Amino acid sequence: MNFSQFFLILRARKWIFLITLLVTVTATVVVSKLLPKTYKASTSLLLNYKGVDPLTGLAMPSQLLPGYMATQVDIITSMNVARRVVDQLKLAESPAVIAQFNEANHGVGSIQDWLADLLLNKLEIVPSRESSVIEIGFKGSDPQFVTAVANAFADQYQRATIQLKVDPLKKASAYFNEQTKALRDNVEAAQSRLSKYQQEHGIVSVDNRLDVESNRLNDLSAQLVAAQGQSMEAASRRSMAQGTQSAESPDVATNSLIQNLKVSLGAAETRLAELGQRLGTNHPQYQSAKAEADKMRSELAVQMRITSNSVGNNAQIMAQREGAIRAALAEQKNKVLELNRTRDEMNVLAKDVESAQRAFDIASQRFSQTKIEGQSDQSDIAVLNPAIVPTAPAGPRVWLNTALAAFLGSLLGLGIAMLAEMLDRRVRSGDDISDVLGIPVLGAIEWNAPAHKRFRVINSVLPRNMRLN
Repeated sequence: MNFSQFFLILRARKWIFLITLLVTVTATVVVSKLLPKTYKASTSLLLNYKGVDPLTGLAMPSQLLPGYMATQVDIITSMNVARRVVDQLKLAESPAVIAQFNEANHGVGSIQDWLADLLLNKLEIVPSRESSVIEIGFKGSDPQFVTAVANAFADQYQRATIQLKVDPLKKASAYFNEQTKALRDNVEAAQSRLSKYQQEHGIVSVDNRLDVESNRLNDLSAQLVAAQGQSMEAASRRSMAQGTQSAESPDVATNSLIQNLKVSLGAAETRLAELGQRLGTNHPQYQSAKAEADKMRSELAVQMRITSNSVGNNAQIMAQREGAIRAALAEQKNKVLELNRTRDEMNVLAKDVESAQRAFDIASQRFSQTKIEGQSDQSDIAVLNPAIVPTAPAGPRVWLNTALAAFLGSLLGLGIAMLAEMLDRRVRSGDDISDVLGIPVLGAIEWNAPAHKRFRVINSVLPRNMRLN
């Protein structure tokens, strides 16, 4: 079928098309006029989402949560919010509403749920695509009622978001409270272990005590080095003083008494030598001088022996002193090592106390913060534009319905006209004969005879070559 054939069919069936269009438009206008007027009230809400996790305290920006707006829409259209609206407006307390509920459900179910479903069916939520604004709209026949419902949904949505935020914070606060008590017990136990350890070992300040003992160890080390030097020197002098060349020993040679005895012995020997030249060996003077010289020599030997023994005693004393210092050094070294071990053990206990205290401080801080946030009634939702009582009805829209009815009526009229043509096919042009019979059309006869009156309407829509007489 080409456009010419379609136009011929439309001309032939134009009354069907026009009647269908007129009926559709008329019915739409009549129904639109008969329908009750509906009013719509809208409340605009601004969402300021911060997204703070109640357990970790980490801030999560809203751009990381693409489903946030859809979540808020689901919260608004939830049964929880709808029941809150029913309770706020006290709709379930109206005798008329109770009678309608009993008539509709025969008393089965909850009237709050029934009313919540009715409200949600007339609720419209329109989130903004490029901003954080959500519009809550409600339609109804009473402008005062739709305004109250729209504002009630906005109010209860704010309260619901507060509850959804506060309830996890309260649970988290209870959790942190238990953890804080346990951590406080850990701090007390660690501090008790540290105090008990200090009391058992008599430690007041390990660092200061360790410094004193370390200094004492260093002093003993220095004293040991000095004592070793002195002991070696004393041993060398003793070996020299008690040897065959004791007279050459510095300690013996530098002794003033020995020097005086040597001088006196020298003088006695000189006198003895002089007397020996003049007198005989049996002369009394010679014998007296010899006795004096022997006495001086004996005294010198005694003094040299005493000096040698003194040097040996001094060497023995130095050796004993070295041994005492060595023993004291070993004891002091053990004491310092014990202090180091004690300090390490106490440092471990002190670190346990510090770690327990740090964990307790962090938990206490989070507990305080969570407890404060759990008691807050501040919402992240702000009312941008509250709903006001509408002055003009939002529906029915007669002109819009009429335009839609005209469009749909045109389509319906075209469909009915084509259906009528298919049920009662007529020859409208030469192309129809060619399409139906499958033979070419060789010519067309012009029919110019005057048409009868009964064919006037039909001939007015047919081409000249197909008019009837």
